[in-house]
Amino acid sequence: MSEAVNVAEIFGKNVFNETVMRERLPKPVFKNLKKTIEDGTELDPSIADVVAHAMKDWAIERGATHYTHWFQPLTGVTAEKHDSFISAPTAEGKVIMEFSGKELVKGEPDASSFPSGGLRATFEARGYTAWDCTSPAFLREDAIGVTLCIPTAFCSYTGEALDKKTPLLRSMEAIDAQALRILRLFGNTTSKRVVPSVGLEQEYFLVDREKYLQRKDLIYAGRTLFGAMPPKGQELEDHYFGVIRERVAAFMKEVNEELWKLGVPAKTQHNEVAPAQHELAPIYEQVNVAVDHNQMVMETLKKVAGRHGLSCLLHEKPFAGVNGSGKHDNWSLTSDDGINLLNPGETPHENIQFLLVLSCILKAVDRHAELLRQSAADVGNDHRLGANEAPPAIISVFIGEQLEDVVDQLCSTGEATHSKSGGTLRTGVRTLPDFSKDATDRNRTSPFAFTGNKFEFRMVGSSDSVSSPNVVLNTIAAEAFKEAADILEKADNFDTAVHDLIKKQLAEHRRIIFNGNGYSDAWVEEAARRGLPNLKCMVDTIPSLIADSSVNMFEEFNVFTRAELESRVEIEYEAYSKAINIEARTMIDMAGKQIIPAVVRYTTVLADSLYKVKSACPEADVSVQTELLTETSAYLSDMKVALSKLIDAIEKNSCIECSREQANAYYKNVVPAMTALRTPADKLEMIVDKELWPMPSYGDLIFEV
Repeated sequence: MSEAVNVAEIFGKNVFNETVMRERLPKPVFKNLKKTIEDGTELDPSIADVVAHAMKDWAIERGATHYTHWFQPLTGVTAEKHDSFISAPTAEGKVIMEFSGKELVKGEPDASSFPSGGLRATFEARGYTAWDCTSPAFLREDAIGVTLCIPTAFCSYTGEALDKKTPLLRSMEAIDAQALRILRLFGNTTSKRVVPSVGLEQEYFLVDREKYLQRKDLIYAGRTLFGAMPPKGQELEDHYFGVIRERVAAFMKEVNEELWKLGVPAKTQHNEVAPAQHELAPIYEQVNVAVDHNQMVMETLKKVAGRHGLSCLLHEKPFAGVNGSGKHDNWSLTSDDGINLLNPGETPHENIQFLLVLSCILKAVDRHAELLRQSAADVGNDHRLGANEAPPAIISVFIGEQLEDVVDQLCSTGEATHSKSGGTLRTGVRTLPDFSKDATDRNRTSPFAFTGNKFEFRMVGSSDSVSSPNVVLNTIAAEAFKEAADILEKADNFDTAVHDLIKKQLAEHRRIIFNGNGYSDAWVEEAARRGLPNLKCMVDTIPSLIADSSVNMFEEFNVFTRAELESRVEIEYEAYSKAINIEARTMIDMAGKQIIPAVVRYTTVLADSLYKVKSACPEADVSVQTELLTETSAYLSDMKVALSKLIDAIEKNSCIECSREQANAYYKNVVPAMTALRTPADKLEMIVDKELWPMPSYGDLIFEV
């Protein structure tokens, strides 16, 4: 039996949090830094040396030898460069452990070695990392030792954002300013800040590491590029919320302990729908902290998996035919004094402030549906969205029966006089308690669903950074709030003006509301009739980043410049082409060096056996062997033809210089060629002797953990 863990004792022990700062910093310095963190005031440079000294002493006491600026470049993962605390040796040959305020506040990684989308030439190497004091520094313990990690932003020499964090912090300032204007309109003079809060649900797969290492596709692409379905998949629905296996439970226990030490409030864990699939979910946090913590979660899942002889797969669709993995982004807006702007209260029809906020968000999502869809686009998500396991590629908003009824009243009569209540859930069993139920059900097919006091954006892919979706959510909401505040602040009669504005916005953007089955073909037709975009491929979403409406909005709120948006367009196209190119070349390698040779061996054995039987007994019935040989040879021929076509497609399309044209060519030409190669290979897997098949099967991977 494993040793019990006292969560209260270990939680945050590796974090330079408020408790540590209060103990180690002089009161004026602590007060100054806390004001910056809580109120968003400018950081006083004069306190940096004091903070750095205290942070260094705290880290060294816990075994740290190095520090690093921990940042999130446009690769979608984290980056770091480690420096030790030692300074130049003294005359006596000793070293002094130092860490200055300058080293805390500023770092200088090579900007030319990270994606910039043309913002930086390859010879322009200088870039800067800047300390984000709103996200606490932490200690990471691993094979390299103990390292002090300092969350930072990453910008070019000329000030452009080269990372995921800088635009996120900018968007937080934008929505803070505009949401406060809304609160002030309703007489709130006490709230000082409005902060987006986010809760993230991380899905992932676990497979045996030895089997993982026998699959080139998992190693290079993160997903299986070949593979036939086993006799049993997820159809019995027995894995979901099922008993967690011992090996997985031991892994989860260590993951939780690692995350708790880092101050990540990991709360929920369970088996997900597909075999070998699981989920971890922390408690809500301020959005930039939640984004940082999610990167820590993904890194920790992978690191701890290795210690248990496992590999963690974060790809959105590691196995065809079973559910893929997502990352639900639960987004809400909360003031510093605890007011949730998305809380409808018991009687939403009377909550005018909430109805205004709701109408603004519906307007924002409808107006920028393509941009919101793009924020969740990545290569892996193309395999998942709309596949009866995740939201469709069509953006719509679920608001539930209660709020839809209020919207109907406002749009039809101009007045909302009542709100539906949830009533009481009665089970019909005397020993089970009756209890009040929510006023509306939930809808797992909706990409953007209201769930009581928050919106759940369900489109985000499991391997993706959640920064981009929240940058978009924050900014489109800020724009809608600003437009509402501009009107209402000038109104002669506020009550009449706000009533009219709510009704107008609901009527104009009601088309985005859909409470039905998002998986149905009928919804695809209905969405087209409503004029809602249906962008099924990542490549199709990218132009929305530089649409006039996007550029104007982002520039107005200083979240992105046009140049920064254009750079991201270039990076997105290149990322798509590179990912497909890697997958295609991996398929070529596996097909040519593993699968085809294995099938040839099988047909040779089969042909030899057939010849021997016929020679020994000419009258023997060899129709089964003959049929197998004929069928296998036919599929082998199909595979060889498909392999040649895929090789040709790669050679032709890899030479295209324009990134947009190349990405489109890969989508239209290379992806279908990959599918054509996989089809006969998967059929062959069902025929060829398992002992000869060159890699673990789906059954080996997802049922033997």
